[in-house]
Amino acid sequence: MTDDSKESTFLVTHADAESAVLKDVHDGQVHTLASNPGVEVDDAIEGELSPEPPLEVSWQLVEIAERWALSIEESEEPPTVQERELAAAQPVGELTREPRAGIGEIHVLTVPEEGTADAVDSVVEDREGTLSRAARLGVNRVEVRSESGVVSIRYLP
Repeated sequence: MTDDSKESTFLVTHADAESAVLKDVHDGQVHTLASNPGVEVDDAIEGELSPEPPLEVSWQLVEIAERWALSIEESEEPPTVQERELAAAQPVGELTREPRAGIGEIHVLTVPEEGTADAVDSVVEDREGTLSRAARLGVNRVEVRSESGVVSIRYLP
């Protein structure tokens, strides 16, 4: 690794035939690649970037240690018993984060009953934020479950 290079986990937020844009999921910094090495939108990449000479205004992906696809889906399944119990123990507007057995996390959000659909939409529509969390956690799938007043966001391997 050179002095100017950067190792981290990145989310691919834009990709076309000529270039790609990667967001560091730890510090939020955005890096435009001078060329696309074959990455696609919603990929997570653990790797190393280096400034592209001579101007060093764009980057090149010099090493990919790991690459995986990320997805978000809204499930028809209701929150689990554990998730409903967590929601019942917290006031409206609160968020509880619980580690999953193995890899991942479960986030349980208590919302006003009439705001449940809007809360689900917010999570799904904040694709970049939700997938950045998934990449940080090292998982590849986000599942959103809900029932009146409860939204669970499951970060799953």
